[in-house]
Amino acid sequence: MIESIYVKDFALIDELEVTPGTGLNIITGQTGAGKSILIGALNMILGERADTDTIRHGAQKAVAEALIRVGDDTRIRAVLSDAEVEYREVLILRREIRASASRAFINDTPVPVGILKKVGDLLVDLHGQHDHQLLLREEHHREVVDGLSAVQPHLNSYRAQFDQVAGLRRELQKLQKKEKELLEKQELYRFQLRELETVQPDPHEYAELESEMRLLDNAEELDQKAGLVVSLGSESDANAEDILTAMGNALEDLVRIEEGFESYLQEFNAARISIREAVRYAERYRSNIEFNPQRLEFLRGRQAEIRRIEKKYGKSMEELVAYMDELRENLNLADNYDLEIERLQLRVDEATDQLREKAEILHAARESESARLGEKIVTELRKLGITHAAFQTKVEWLYSNDGWLTIGNRRVSCSEYGGDEVRFYISTNKGEVPKPLSKTASGGEISRIMLALKSILAREQSLPVMIFDEIDTGISGEVAEQVGQTMRALASHCQILAITHQPQIACQAHHHFRVSKQEEGERTITHIQKLEAEEHVREVATLMSGATLSESAVISARELIAKAEMADD
Repeated sequence: MIESIYVKDFALIDELEVTPGTGLNIITGQTGAGKSILIGALNMILGERADTDTIRHGAQKAVAEALIRVGDDTRIRAVLSDAEVEYREVLILRREIRASASRAFINDTPVPVGILKKVGDLLVDLHGQHDHQLLLREEHHREVVDGLSAVQPHLNSYRAQFDQVAGLRRELQKLQKKEKELLEKQELYRFQLRELETVQPDPHEYAELESEMRLLDNAEELDQKAGLVVSLGSESDANAEDILTAMGNALEDLVRIEEGFESYLQEFNAARISIREAVRYAERYRSNIEFNPQRLEFLRGRQAEIRRIEKKYGKSMEELVAYMDELRENLNLADNYDLEIERLQLRVDEATDQLREKAEILHAARESESARLGEKIVTELRKLGITHAAFQTKVEWLYSNDGWLTIGNRRVSCSEYGGDEVRFYISTNKGEVPKPLSKTASGGEISRIMLALKSILAREQSLPVMIFDEIDTGISGEVAEQVGQTMRALASHCQILAITHQPQIACQAHHHFRVSKQEEGERTITHIQKLEAEEHVREVATLMSGATLSESAVISARELIAKAEMADD
């Protein structure tokens, strides 16, 4: 239940706090006093869209906060666990609206507004002034039936299977599209593969070409320089070998006289060995130098071919090798697409058969639970003064030549909601055949049907809080009294907050709050006051007689309140 609501700088509200009690909490006040502003603040707390225009003039932000006792609720615990929010038995839901953005908090932890809404949907059913018009939209009828606890498991099972079928169908369509594209490009792919296989791209070839071409291109210079090394080293009249031999002999003579030359002699001998090796290598290298202009021309042609193919495909050698593998894979796929598509089609057919079975189970559950719902609605409507009500629900397959499913011998289209549509039919007069609810029910009847549905669904779904913003639209007198009695009885199952203008409903309150609007200086401010017993009587009387309070109205108000309290005994 909601333990407290705090609102600051929201529309006409400067700052207020409301502490609803258990049972039926009634909120009354003159038109324009700000009753619906309070509901708007609650909407904001529950994750609905927030408008920056609601920030009170002169304030930096609007704040709305609610403390809601949830006890140990596994559904909410799961949502908060996924959002990494600490779970507490009393949750603090908070919303802040600034001109630039809005922020949401649960237990002082920032969360996305979507998480706030998920939690709000599990805690509170808020029925706005115009929500009863939902019953005039036939697509909402299915939502009502699917809200029944006996239908939800079958709907969830169907949806999981529908998602699987939809995924497989998308995969099949993608494969078929790719097959068509590949077939159209098959000749191009074959041509490209033949061309690349002729070139035989090799990631290492270009460097090897560069190295070999450098040698061939410089063969004459290499031979000349190597010959010079050989000549100076050993073949010329004044060659290095003869000079080094003379120097070596002289150093050996010096060492015999002066030991200090020993280390230099050793270093000289090492250098002479290195020089001899260099001369011998140059001699051998010179004998292996290749003078091959034809080979050089071939290598230059090969280099040009590699550059051409890289430029044509816009890829490096490494990428061309990978591209060849891709071409082979695509051509192989194209050759085997029929088999792949056949296998996937088989999976689609098997999954669709399972979807059909689940659609039939869901259809049967909707039919049986709709019949049970109809009986309960008739019972509730009788309490609300529609004594000869007849209520039916028709659950009919959506036949279509393009449907995925075959039910009987006909094709049925399906969506994530199933393969059928749900329509409510009603008769409120004795002897009349039920007709579509969306075309026959009056405004007052719609309000009572909605209340009947809310009463049933509140028990089915175990929602801890229900909020009604003027559900009494279009009713008065005895019918309003019956609506009030129903709401008070429903309040034994959950906490109810209700805005009303009807004394027959206000008298049923366990807790009564009055909203008023006052001018303070240059500002208009909305206040809310919890009424004591005598104030409760006089507020109900005011709803009966208007601004001029009469003694007879006070007496009538006492009688209405006493009658409501006696009904609890």
